[in-house]
Amino acid sequence: MNYIATFYTQAAALLTNRALKKHGVQSKAGPVPRELSSSCGTCVHYTADAPMLEVLDEDLESVYEKGPSGYKLLLHHE
Repeated sequence: MNYIATFYTQAAALLTNRALKKHGVQSKAGPVPRELSSSCGTCVHYTADAPMLEVLDEDLESVYEKGPSGYKLLLHHE
């Protein structure tokens, strides 16, 4: 599955990208897609069998599943 995680800080996005790679997950930090909004404007795109929530930084804002019809919100932290 393809996922996008958004964060409250750029540091959290970069730390998550690094952590996902350490777990063998293909990931890439980049700008948040226009259809989504984010506090810091940086997100992590990654491909995994599950959302990998335990690996994501605590400054996580939202996790979306990317499908053929768009983005599905899986989790949002206030």
